[in-house]
Amino acid sequence: MEFSKLKSIIEGLLFMAGDEGLNAKQLADILELDAAVASDIARDLMKELKQKKRGIQVSFVAGAFRLTTNPAHSTYFERMAYTPTRSSLSQAALETLSIVAYRQPITRVEIEEIRGVKSDRALHTLVVKDLIEGVGRAEAIGRPILYGTTKSFLDYFGLPGLDALPEPADVDEDSLDEQTQLLFDKLEDRQITIEEVPAPALDDNE
Repeated sequence: MEFSKLKSIIEGLLFMAGDEGLNAKQLADILELDAAVASDIARDLMKELKQKKRGIQVSFVAGAFRLTTNPAHSTYFERMAYTPTRSSLSQAALETLSIVAYRQPITRVEIEEIRGVKSDRALHTLVVKDLIEGVGRAEAIGRPILYGTTKSFLDYFGLPGLDALPEPADVDEDSLDEQTQLLFDKLEDRQITIEEVPAPALDDNE
């Protein structure tokens, strides 16, 4: 297979892997290559994106390659996070938020078990918008972060407190997908615009 095609495939794989990224062995297993060769290709992609000053970069963190944004553009990413035109939450983010709201404190793994899909990006969006935050560490292997809602969450949905959350319908406790959808529908009905929530001020010197 052509070297350029392998780089393109790795770029796509890292996008799919999200925040967790992929290590050399994982890339090698997927591409059916030697781990050293897979690592060399990933590092060449890293070098290429950096030289071209692309908005997307490849970083090597904690033994894994992962896609990241160009740190030189951080000011613009902050503006995007708080601009009114990007105020509405995606279905994935709102669904994740409903799970955190009703089941907090809860870990990322527990959220993904309920949703059945990876939730890294949805959690990142909610943290950036100050709707959820880390509230502690679970007593489990790796001490994963426990997520809970913030005061901004209450402001966002116009709630005086968590006890004012819409009551979920009575459903089978084992029907997590159905229960999650019910919570999503109820929260979606109460959603207001993020313009009403104060955004952190940006440093004009950046």
